[in-house]
Amino acid sequence: MTKFANDVEAADALADAYRKLSAEIGRVIIGQHEVVRLVLTGIFCHGHSLLVGVPGLAKTLLVQTIAQSLDLQFKRIQFTPDLMPSDIVGAETLDKERNLRFVKGPVFANIILADEINRTPPKTQAALLESMQEYAVTIGGVRYELPKPFFVLATQNPIEQEGTYPLPEAQLDRFMFNIQLTYPAFKEEIEVVKNTTSDEQREVTKLLNAADIETFQHLVRRVPVPDNVVEYAVSLVSKTRPGTATASPLANEYLEWGAGPRASQYLVLGAKCNALLNGKYSPDIEDVQAVARPVLRHRLVRNFKAEAEGISVDNLVERIMA
Repeated sequence: MTKFANDVEAADALADAYRKLSAEIGRVIIGQHEVVRLVLTGIFCHGHSLLVGVPGLAKTLLVQTIAQSLDLQFKRIQFTPDLMPSDIVGAETLDKERNLRFVKGPVFANIILADEINRTPPKTQAALLESMQEYAVTIGGVRYELPKPFFVLATQNPIEQEGTYPLPEAQLDRFMFNIQLTYPAFKEEIEVVKNTTSDEQREVTKLLNAADIETFQHLVRRVPVPDNVVEYAVSLVSKTRPGTATASPLANEYLEWGAGPRASQYLVLGAKCNALLNGKYSPDIEDVQAVARPVLRHRLVRNFKAEAEGISVDNLVERIMA
């Protein structure tokens, strides 16, 4: 992709690239348009995403297909109870001359698929913390920079609790989006079955490289945002904090904890990117609302009353926005 004369030209190119990526990914992944939109939004915002869904919804295939459509280095880490931190970040070993040499782990790639991230103990989960926040790892006091761009796309099964370790709140907060996958529609599932039980292999064309993605990431940061949109995002987050002066009555009644400032930042970033993907040059309140649920879903802690009455976080976010 060539350099752009101005940001308007770059914004048009991003919207066009998104349409092409969606179409290319759609050749393999049937349906799940909202999930694809959110994952690509996270990538263009330089954010990590957590994909939550029951087995068989093609979470792993989705990430692999997106990685194939982007000319980036991709690594998959299968999280298991016996996985060690060194299995992720790497370790120092002795070479033939008995000198310490650092052997890089699979985290040294552009896209990391952390498959079933809640299946490994907190010590190993924490090995991803520094890389997700600092885009580097420290081994033996030496800092090693990770390739750019760098994303963690983690998957999680919400129904199987035996042998799992819930992610700490500190690590959950580092994910820009919590994206929930649902069952496909009837006609979509028919198409899935037809495609996956035939002998046809669908190849995915690479459409963007690392330089293109970094260009679009900087473009998203430069998008101008009206003050009323920023105020709406911050107001929405502050309403989720029970016991504060700005708390919504719903938060006081149903929430134990609300979202922190990182949620406000991600709401604005997500709104900027959502506007660009839809051919707009500046976000409005509807763009904030379009990313509100995946941004807030994993940052709000329900109290006992909400759980007893079966009120979901998504329902609370919708009611607070309304």
